[in-house]
Amino acid sequence: MTDKNYDDFLEITGASRNLVEDINDFLLDSDCKREIKTAKSGFTVSYLLQDTKKTLATFVCRKTGIKIRIFPQRLNEYVEFLDTLPLKMKKEIAKASVCKRLVNPNDCNPNCVMGYDFIMDKKHYQKCRYMAFMPSINEENTPYIKKFLQNELMH
Repeated sequence: MTDKNYDDFLEITGASRNLVEDINDFLLDSDCKREIKTAKSGFTVSYLLQDTKKTLATFVCRKTGIKIRIFPQRLNEYVEFLDTLPLKMKKEIAKASVCKRLVNPNDCNPNCVMGYDFIMDKKHYQKCRYMAFMPSINEENTPYIKKFLQNELMH
């Protein structure tokens, strides 16, 4: 089965294409459902967990390249995994926006889904769920991205 939108999305992934396909295949093999929407910057390709219909991950197109936004539901069950991430991934997480609702519930839209409260390298973080785990797709990050997704699928 070919999917024109997915094929079009792959065309804009450039050098990351094989890595994107690897993650896509892993998620589809893990029984996730793929949904594709067109966006201003290209496409958003989301993967939903079949049992809960919740989004596990979404590929997003940025000027800097393809990223994947991961939405862990059970991070506290394997939070020590974050300590194993490459330094660049940790820096991206540390740089992500603070979750205003975690800091002060009145500072954010009450409909906003609360972000993540976690410890990484013995440091406490409270990060926005839309920005916390959005690594770039590259050779170094991809094995860790797949392990992150695998942790979420196993727990």
